[in-house]
Amino acid sequence: MSFLAHEAGHRQIFASRRANDWSARLLATSVAGISYSWWEQKHGAHHNHPNVISKDPDIATGAIAFHVEGASTRQGPLSFLTRKQGWFFFPLLFLVGLGLQIDSVRFIVRRAKVTHRWVEIPILAVRLATLPVLAFTFLPTGMAFAFIGVQLAVFGFYMGASFAPNHKGMPVLPADSRVDFFSRQVLTSRNISGGRFMDILLGGLNRQAEHHLFPDMARPQLDKAARIVREYCAKHQVPYTETTLLQSYGIIVNYLNQVGLAAGRHFECPMATVTRRY
Repeated sequence: MSFLAHEAGHRQIFASRRANDWSARLLATSVAGISYSWWEQKHGAHHNHPNVISKDPDIATGAIAFHVEGASTRQGPLSFLTRKQGWFFFPLLFLVGLGLQIDSVRFIVRRAKVTHRWVEIPILAVRLATLPVLAFTFLPTGMAFAFIGVQLAVFGFYMGASFAPNHKGMPVLPADSRVDFFSRQVLTSRNISGGRFMDILLGGLNRQAEHHLFPDMARPQLDKAARIVREYCAKHQVPYTETTLLQSYGIIVNYLNQVGLAAGRHFECPMATVTRRY
């Protein structure tokens, strides 16, 4: 349902923009428990500036530092986590579901303007209350806590593990970089091989370069677009990255551990040389 909300949010499902927006809003809030208004502004910024420091919220420094600048400021106990962050990354994904819901609630009740705030608030309130009420009504207290915890953990891990291969460990661009649209979208994206099985498992996110180049293109067409994009990249000598899912996870762990070294000393991102000529 979350993958479908993502596709509707990109207006891939219906001809009507209104139908797409409302489908995405209702799916995100009522099923995933996530504010669509929050997701829309966050995800829009990511698509406009993928892996661009201070502009892409998906690489903002939090528990994990995704670039050298973020890691180099870490001091004290947090620097230990950062130095080993590649190994902590996947365990931390179990907290992603809870984090998404907390960020959604904080966004929807903020003082600034929020689109359709009074539509999302009651739906989110019902969604976030229904699961605990049902769990504690029909299950013993301990089992109810376990059920809710496992549900949030599995949802968060699945979402995080689906989105992480797309850009983590790919070139990170400085805030003042002037890279053309095509190069920026392809250089910072990683595709995952595996055919139709991966199309289903990752909700179409395995064709990340094509998704970023054509964000309103429906999932079934991305494979056809990939053939054209791959040929174009080869012709114009633009690096086009595609790995297996397990290889991408290995790259992410290694990259984050190397970035984490900047918490204690100077470290030059190994991906930087890829983008210098751009």
